[in-house]
Amino acid sequence: MASDSSKIFTAVSLVSALGAAAMAKKGLNASWKAATGKNPPANPADPDVNVWEAVAWAAVSGTLIALARMFATRQAAQVYAKQTGHLPPGLRKDGQDPDAPTPVS
Repeated sequence: MASDSSKIFTAVSLVSALGAAAMAKKGLNASWKAATGKNPPANPADPDVNVWEAVAWAAVSGTLIALARMFATRQAAQVYAKQTGHLPPGLRKDGQDPDAPTPVS
């Protein structure tokens, strides 16, 4: 059963992360157009795009889309934990496992 629930978590977190990224991109595109009066660069690597515009677009869009995906995945993990009583496999990292032995310095 645990492997079935982890497969469900994987699917749900993937769908929620993709949906959140799509919504963030749509909002970001509209915000960019409102702020600059232009459409966002379709390909920031295009040499015809101003380098600072490309850098700004890459930084802002990358950050906001990554944050949207992270929050969606965190929400999916909270739902999983509420349903199963533990975090999904693979999310307990960086010494967060309470059952792991404490490293000796």
